[in-house]
Amino acid sequence: QVHLVESGRGLVQAGGSLRLSCAASGRTDSDYALGWFRQALGKQREFVAAISRNGRFTGYAGPVRGRFTISRDNANNTVYLQMDRLKPEDTAVYYCAASIAGFHSDYTALGAWDYWGQGTQVTVSS
Repeated sequence: QVHLVESGRGLVQAGGSLRLSCAASGRTDSDYALGWFRQALGKQREFVAAISRNGRFTGYAGPVRGRFTISRDNANNTVYLQMDRLKPEDTAVYYCAASIAGFHSDYTALGAWDYWGQGTQVTVSS
């Protein structure tokens, strides 16, 4: 069992930056991949970024590649999402997710992830 709690919600102007954090608990070995998804109002939840157990491998959705950076601190069981050059279309509830199976070819699919956080709101004004 992995319990995930996101933090870092906020309102920021377009072009600004924000960093989200997600603290994981329940397992002490950090032996799982971590990822971020987002869901805008009226839209389906979509993949944003993912990182492997040891942090060596990362993946990003096209719209955020080059602007967002995912990282993890296994000593503190935390994953981060640094978001730069934010756009109004980045406005959404952001969810942290964990996959016991690890970082595999299907990591952009919702079904590949076993545990989810409660979500944190990010609003980007124009």
